Amino acid sequence: MGNQIQTKDEFNTDAYNKLANEFRHVITDIICRSGSGHVGGALSLVEIIITLYYRIMNIDPKNPDMPERDRFVLSKGHAGPVAYTALAYLGYFPKTWLPTLNADGTRLPSHMDQIQTPGVDMSTGSLGQGISCACGLALAAKMNNEKHSVFCIIGDGESNEGQVWEAGLFASHNKLDNLVCICDYNKLQIDGTTNEVLSLEPLTDKWIAFGWEVFEMDGHDWDDIYDKINLAKKVKGKPSMIIAHTIKAKGCKIIEGTAGSHNIKVPDKEAHEKYMNALDGEKVTLPY
Repeated sequence: MGNQIQTKDEFNTDAYNKLANEFRHVITDIICRSGSGHVGGALSLVEIIITLYYRIMNIDPKNPDMPERDRFVLSKGHAGPVAYTALAYLGYFPKTWLPTLNADGTRLPSHMDQIQTPGVDMSTGSLGQGISCACGLALAAKMNNEKHSVFCIIGDGESNEGQVWEAGLFASHNKLDNLVCICDYNKLQIDGTTNEVLSLEPLTDKWIAFGWEVFEMDGHDWDDIYDKINLAKKVKGKPSMIIAHTIKAKGCKIIEGTAGSHNIKVPDKEAHEKYMNALDGEKVTLPY
C-alpha cells in the first residue's frame, strides 16, 4: 500500500486514510506480539509520521545516509513502532522485521536505536535527551553551512523533564531556524493527565517566552499537519515548535483517550485479538 503514494506532489485523502489505518493495525499487532508496549503514544502520531516521511522530509530509502537528507529525532523514543512502520513501508528494511519488535536478536528494539535500525538518525528513549540531540544536529548543520532541516517530536509527558526546557533555551539562543519540533500533546502520560501530574499550561506561551515561533495544529488532520509543518520550515531566526493536539491511542476504541494505553500488557492470544478487534477502520492483511 505505502509504495503507491510516495510522491510528494500528489495527495489523495482516501489513500492516506487507508495507509493510516494499515499503520494502526501493524503498530497494534507488533506491540501485541511483543507482549507489551507503548501503543498509545505510537497511535497518536500516525498521521504526523506519515506526513513527515511521505510528504515533507527530503530522504532516500535507497541511500539512508545521504548527507543532504533531513534528520528526524523521535525524542519520545518509546513510540518507535510508528517510525519503524514508516521506515519499513518506505523500504529502509524488510517488512518482515516488524513482528520481531523487541524480540531477542531484533533490529527493532522497543526504543529507537540508530545502531540497530536503518534510517534512524538518533537513538532515543531517555526522555528529555532527544530534543537536546536534535539541537546538536541542527547546530552542526548551521556550522557546516548545510541546508537540511532537523525534525524532532517530543512528548507532553516528556516535557516534565527540565532538559527539554534547557534545550529550548539553547535552540533559541543559537537561532536554530533549521529545527522544527512537534509536541505530541495528547494530554495524557503514564500516571494520568498532564494537568494532574504536572500541568504544562500555558504551553504555547511558555515556548514563545523561550524564544520559539509557535504553531498549533490538529495532529490528525492531514491538511493542517502539512500546512503547519511547512509554515514552520519557513521561519527565520528562531526555532519552531508545533503543538499538535492529538488523541492518545487514536483508533483503538477500548483504550483511546486513556492513560492506561500508555503501556499495555498483552499476556495471551485472547488479549492480542481483543486489541486488534477494537481498531477502527477496515481490517487489513498484515504485510508479513
